[in-house]
Amino acid sequence: MQSRMIDLSHDVEDGMITYKGIPGPIICDFLSREDSRKTYSEGTEFNIGKIEMIANTGTYVDSPFHRFASGIDLSELPLESLADLEGIVVRTQDHGRAISSNAFRGRNVRNKAVLIHTGWARYWRTDQYSEGHTYLTKDAAEFLVSEGAVFVGIDTYNIDDTSDGARPVHTALLGNNIPICEHMCGFDALPDNGFRFHAVPVKVRGMGSFPVRAYAVLDEARRP
Repeated sequence: MQSRMIDLSHDVEDGMITYKGIPGPIICDFLSREDSRKTYSEGTEFNIGKIEMIANTGTYVDSPFHRFASGIDLSELPLESLADLEGIVVRTQDHGRAISSNAFRGRNVRNKAVLIHTGWARYWRTDQYSEGHTYLTKDAAEFLVSEGAVFVGIDTYNIDDTSDGARPVHTALLGNNIPICEHMCGFDALPDNGFRFHAVPVKVRGMGSFPVRAYAVLDEARRP
């Protein structure tokens, strides 16, 4: 059976800003190709890159440790919570800025990666991206927990209302060991269901968030 992969991640580029107030990554050479020629045989060269980066850069996954000191960190997230998950897309463009539980009622989210398509990714790397973004409400997060979602991703600036310092959505989801993925994209290319989802970060101890290459695998027959 033929399948197709859909990339759901933004590129990470030198100097790019993901979250207002957090510096962009610095990407450079640790060992340039030119310098490597001094070490290797004639005609042989290598590049070793270097990146200095805040964990919350690009498209990234939050583990419970991001919110809770006692929560599991990236290295402790089970692969089963990040890879080969049955996925669904919930389209919320008609639900306003604050997305309540009404957007999810009638959808079977149990044991699924729930990807929330707000359309906000179209503002990526513009001033608009950080202003007036769409977000989930506390009751939406509690509904996803109660209905058994196992992963929640969103294509917007923050899954929470950034004016609410309590961050109720991060609290509810991460408090129940449900990983969150923010700053996603590419949901237009996905069907509403019938795909497998993957978003695995580097296995880092003592860290709560890290960039991922999130993607979906779908049968060609399920092309939207």
